[in-house]
Amino acid sequence: MPITWGASGQRSSRARQMGWARAWLVGIGVGTALVLVGCSSESAAQPPPPASTTTPVPTTTQTTTTPAPVTTTEVPLPPPPPPVEPPPTAEPQTTYAAIGGAYYFSSPDGLFQCGIVPLSSRVEAGCQGTTTPVPPRPDDCMINWGNGIRVTNDGPAAFMCSGGVVYTSGGETIDPPLAVGASISENGFTCTSAENGISCVDDATGHGFRIAPDSNEVY
Repeated sequence: MPITWGASGQRSSRARQMGWARAWLVGIGVGTALVLVGCSSESAAQPPPPASTTTPVPTTTQTTTTPAPVTTTEVPLPPPPPPVEPPPTAEPQTTYAAIGGAYYFSSPDGLFQCGIVPLSSRVEAGCQGTTTPVPPRPDDCMINWGNGIRVTNDGPAAFMCSGGVVYTSGGETIDPPLAVGASISENGFTCTSAENGISCVDDATGHGFRIAPDSNEVY
């Protein structure tokens, strides 16, 4: 049988519809509230974000060092050395210190070695070196002959017979020369240097000699 809706039936149907609408709105509101409460609880449960820490940037202070000014001191140049003068020419010795009481010297040309020598039995003056002419060798001379002349205080001058150099101080060099015109007078004898050779004389007797490379004489 068909249902017939009357006016009361329409009102009841509209009322039911409105009730459902209100119920739906209430449900939506309750759901929204639950969602909000859940979100709020979830937000409260999360730990707070870490505090922001700011590390200070170290400040570097740059120091600028200004170099000290360089001071240049000019040292004045030393004065030039004085000119070197040649050494003075030594004056020929005219006197000689005695060596064991003897006086030794050489001729200016160095070819003869001479001396005034005191011995235990006599005093003599002589010169040794090569001269010419030379007399013949005597029979009693078995060594070098004619390599010098000497004069003693017990007789006239004579050529020498000797095995080596007698009139020397024994130094590494020849004894100092007796300059031309100079003389040595010691132990009673006088020896003189001249252009023509060396002469030695016994002051008491006058006996003596002169000797040179190319000439000689005895007296």
